[in-house]
Amino acid sequence: MSLAQQFAAYSQWRSQLAEAVANFRQWLMDQELSDAQSELRLSQLLERLKEDRLNVAFVAEFSRGKSELINGIFFAEYGNRILPSSAGRTTMCPTELLYSPGKAPGIELLPIQTRHSNTSISEFKRFPEEWQIVPLDIGSAEAMQSALRQVSEVTRVSPEEARNLGFDVGGESEAGLFHAGEDGQVEIPRWRHAVINFPHPLLKQGLVILDTPGLNAIGTEPELTLSLLPNAHAVLFILAADTGVTQSDLSIWQEHIDTGNSKRGRMVVLNKIDGLWDELKTEAEIEAEIAKQVRSCASILNLKESQIFPVSAQKGLVAKINGDEELLARSRLPILETALSEELIPAKQDIVRDNTEGEFNDIYLRARDLLESRLAGLREQLAELTELRGKNKGVVEYMMGKVRSEKEEFEAGLQHYYAVRSVFSALTNKLFAHLGLDALRSLTHETREAMLEAAFSKHLSDAMQGFFSVTRGNLEKSREEVEEIRSMMEAVYKRLAVEYGLKLPAPAAFSLMRYEKELARLQAWCDTHLNTTLSLLTHEKKNITQKFFEEVALQVRKAFERANRDAENWLKAIMAPMETQVREHQIHLKRRLESIKRIHQATDTLEDRIGELEGMEAELLAQIQSLENIASALRGLLQPQAADQEALAA
Repeated sequence: MSLAQQFAAYSQWRSQLAEAVANFRQWLMDQELSDAQSELRLSQLLERLKEDRLNVAFVAEFSRGKSELINGIFFAEYGNRILPSSAGRTTMCPTELLYSPGKAPGIELLPIQTRHSNTSISEFKRFPEEWQIVPLDIGSAEAMQSALRQVSEVTRVSPEEARNLGFDVGGESEAGLFHAGEDGQVEIPRWRHAVINFPHPLLKQGLVILDTPGLNAIGTEPELTLSLLPNAHAVLFILAADTGVTQSDLSIWQEHIDTGNSKRGRMVVLNKIDGLWDELKTEAEIEAEIAKQVRSCASILNLKESQIFPVSAQKGLVAKINGDEELLARSRLPILETALSEELIPAKQDIVRDNTEGEFNDIYLRARDLLESRLAGLREQLAELTELRGKNKGVVEYMMGKVRSEKEEFEAGLQHYYAVRSVFSALTNKLFAHLGLDALRSLTHETREAMLEAAFSKHLSDAMQGFFSVTRGNLEKSREEVEEIRSMMEAVYKRLAVEYGLKLPAPAAFSLMRYEKELARLQAWCDTHLNTTLSLLTHEKKNITQKFFEEVALQVRKAFERANRDAENWLKAIMAPMETQVREHQIHLKRRLESIKRIHQATDTLEDRIGELEGMEAELLAQIQSLENIASALRGLLQPQAADQEALAA
């Protein structure tokens, strides 16, 4: 199955899943089982399913055929090259290809001068006026080619300006590509970032392609390595078959791609194998030479040979355009496309499946517990009234007094419940004193002051280390407070269950581990790229400080923002079941008392009331069955084989 077919099957599965979640949400509202927390969580889940994207990053040094590979995989049906692809450097800035239905086709270009501000690319995306817009005529391949060449544009500036913009001018390493010309000016990219809005079928379904420049440009835009590349669902690292793994290739791999424990979604493309197609050699000799390069690359990059894909992007593109099946097979491009679809789609589907299943199960269990609580209360009431058959008025009065006593006892016990809410509020405030953004803002301000006032490199280094030490400490304290809240709520849940028979599940768990790992990753990047002896001695204090806050501290803030949102949702979720059950039990006791009063006052006959309750019991049982049917259908979609069956049907 091709990548397009696999993607289409995945998109269909995701749409069906979103429809099932929407039906569940509507059913809860129709049955009056929804509450503000459930509604918020389901709305957010539907929004995530709607905005779901699959990010594929193409990373390589210049002249590895990266743009040609993108053309060959995604744009061959246009009968020509869409992305500029020629000898030398064609991608001068990070370029995202995606589709936003609310915008006209076009290219958004962020000027390189925006690096002077302490503002990230993601922040600039909120301000369209900062970008230059170039319309895209999708009816003409030539017009699109012409427009897209703008991502290759350069500008000339003084060496000082180039350094201020973050470029390594005159570096002696292989990556040091920026040198002053005869006129004393340095040629640098004109644009900092490009976003191409293009209505390609795969992009319409949520695919996002990230085309990155070489090592030197990657190093000058750390948001790539701190955010965009780590968040990509697949990274294709392109090498040239004739050179194998060069020193600059290895630097990119080690510093920016092979940074995690898992190598899932990391694929290496050995491009330009047509350069090894020597007419003076036999096919077996050519195959042996390609296999030798594959083994060498796998050994150097510490990968399995199955993760190295030798291809000819150029021949594959030509073959697709000309309908040459023999050349297409020899280019091996279809093998890479198959591997990409089998690697990318299931990995992303697992993420969507796990997120959806977790949210759905929590809300389903709350609805199920609520219905079973109502059913248990109703059956208790039904049993009480059934026992009154044939009994005199004195027995009815006794029963009424018993229920009134239970109601008064429960309401007196609510004082403990209100006390719990007060303690819960105090613990929540304590949690956010460490996890909250106010503490982080204060720390960021103090660190900035310390770095600007640093007289020596050691002081600068200590300030950066101190920033991470405090944030790590705040996460550790927050973890302790989360556990204290969970333990308290677990004890309260058990007490309510024992004393009043309330049906409460174990309080939901919450972990800050993902944020601790993210902080460790950011500190490791900082220690490798900024807080090193070489960097501190060769770069100005102002530039080090700017990079730290513009890139590292910004990503820390984003991590804490996500942690705050997740913590707030968890706190609401852990309190909601208790609030719901307490409210339901109050209503249940009130109804029991009213029911017996009506019997006592002869305003309602006993048999009529029993019949009414039996009808309500049947309705509750039907509701529970309906909920189970909805859950069964949705869980069926979440089973791994469901997507496989969809794919086969397609």
